[in-house]
Amino acid sequence: MKCLSALLFFFISCILNVNAQNFEYGKLTGDDLDLKNVVLDSNANAMVIREFGTSSMRLDERAGRMVIDFEYHVKIKIFNKNGFESGNIVIPRRVYSDNEDQIEDLRAVTTAFINGNVVATVLDKKNIFTERKNKYIVLTKFTMPNLTEGCVIEYSYRMILPSIFNFKSWDFQSNIPKLHSEYVAVIPALYNYNASLRGGRKLTSNNAELQKNCFRAGGYDADCSKLTYIMKNVPAFIEEDYMTSPDNFKSAIYYELSDYHTWNGGKKNVTKTWKDVDYELTSDKSFGTQMKRKDIFKNILPDILRNTTDELSKAQAIYAYIKANIRRNGFIGIYSETNIKNALDTHTGNTGDINLALIAALSAADLDVDAVILSTRSNGTVNTLYPVISDFNYVVAKVNIGTEIYLLDATEPLMPFGLLPLHCINGQGRVVNLKKPSYWYDIKASQKDVTRYTLNAELTNDGILKGQLITYSSGYSGLKKRMRIKAANSVEEFVEKLDEQMPRISINKHDIQNLDSLENPLVEEYDIEMKVYDDINKDQLFFNPFFINRIEKNPFNLNERTYPVDFGATREERVSIFIKLPNSYTIADKPKDMAMSIEDNGGKYMNTSTLEGDTFISQQVLQLSKPVYEPEEYLSLKEFYSRLIQLQKTDVVFKKNK
Repeated sequence: MKCLSALLFFFISCILNVNAQNFEYGKLTGDDLDLKNVVLDSNANAMVIREFGTSSMRLDERAGRMVIDFEYHVKIKIFNKNGFESGNIVIPRRVYSDNEDQIEDLRAVTTAFINGNVVATVLDKKNIFTERKNKYIVLTKFTMPNLTEGCVIEYSYRMILPSIFNFKSWDFQSNIPKLHSEYVAVIPALYNYNASLRGGRKLTSNNAELQKNCFRAGGYDADCSKLTYIMKNVPAFIEEDYMTSPDNFKSAIYYELSDYHTWNGGKKNVTKTWKDVDYELTSDKSFGTQMKRKDIFKNILPDILRNTTDELSKAQAIYAYIKANIRRNGFIGIYSETNIKNALDTHTGNTGDINLALIAALSAADLDVDAVILSTRSNGTVNTLYPVISDFNYVVAKVNIGTEIYLLDATEPLMPFGLLPLHCINGQGRVVNLKKPSYWYDIKASQKDVTRYTLNAELTNDGILKGQLITYSSGYSGLKKRMRIKAANSVEEFVEKLDEQMPRISINKHDIQNLDSLENPLVEEYDIEMKVYDDINKDQLFFNPFFINRIEKNPFNLNERTYPVDFGATREERVSIFIKLPNSYTIADKPKDMAMSIEDNGGKYMNTSTLEGDTFISQQVLQLSKPVYEPEEYLSLKEFYSRLIQLQKTDVVFKKNK
């Protein structure tokens, strides 16, 4: 990330002969209609021909406040039916406490070459819809009319943003390639923004110029910085599994208001120091005040702690109580929505209510506890250069017991003590103490994602594999399995669905242990039958020993990945298979014993198979030793999985003795 103030950007930018210019609406050229995807990306289903946006500030005299006017205009070529998805337009609008972003002058047209004629179809305004995504976001949605292969879609609109703290950001990169993306920010000299350019791509050009008397408010005129950013031939951003928010890695520019000058010459800082933020948080009635509400637990704490003997058991009891008594209402945030007393009384609240109640209760028990504010994986990374509270969207508890530190999130009833949900494992969080200065803290998974399978079975003379499959799941694996069982409403329904998902295997009997003992591995025991052969009386029998949790497809398929592979936690999977064979069979061929690794101690895979007496034994171990793999490690990880998948296609050949 490259960070610099907008005014500094003005002085150091390359002054090029670039004139910011919107393009004429509704005017197509032959080049537009004839454009082929081989120009930039032969795999592209759609491509942005040209995209232009501009943002400027003005005083809304009726509302009595500053607003940002944002204008957007784009022209997109649709190459084939798979590109029709780019004709489904969604424009997010922010909802504030007393207002929301407003869209005006929206227009859209689809132009196609049909039967030798250029046909333009204008979007009917009746087909524009509004959908409330949540309490903070409203979506304006429409589908471009008359989509055909080879058509060009074009739309434009104006948006009025009532908040100037975050000047309008701009995404140069999206899920389709762009030939030309251009953004103009016109910022009055009274306002100073911190600008950050994200992503690994460089601007094709940027230009800065001074506009005299471009801004007027309260009878005064001010100059402006006109900043023009252009990026050409931008490849599509391809999302792949195991990543945090795409916004962390797409090429884009973001702004945050640092300070501004008043007309009388004064200056007001908006970007504060952490000391300022600490004071605001600890004195905020929806944050610090809630952390102090030890009085709420005065009468109920003796019952909660009745069977506890030390600090750890006290913390565990309080954690279990909060999980059981406040259910999440579907909203997240670092602040309490109402207050933690109301959340306890109604047994519901947002994530802030639940975990601030946890912090207050732990504090009431005289335990050493702090709050940790963080940004979830889908919310993006936190800017550590200067405090921006809006970057954070989640709060958890940090309790210190002896030499051990436990991070706790009580919003998920199935979460074991000391384990954070994976969506919280996202870089650093900020520890907030009621009396001491805040500080950064690395948030890492405290447990592995571990699964172990053991199959003890016998191949019968009628070609059926009968035996017992035992699965041990701990850490994140245990959590995910418990959540799947909970979603199925009962163990019986879970097993029934599991049976349906494995058409070759029948589950005759089951026993699931430690379902409610969250600190222990979840143990599943299944008596299974699997029809392997219709006729066992053959000279050779082919059997694939990798049927348990086999990896069918490589999750890594890019030629190059410019962002990390982020599993969140280290992983380990072990598979042990013991199959008693009919006396008449031995091994004629089998998969090669293999031991391979990922470079820089990134992980390993080992496989062995052998025949001991009349028992075939297959052992597999897969270990991913890093929670995060950097882009330069990607090809090694990709090759690792490719080789593993190839091995798992290999059969064992059992030969009949004569």
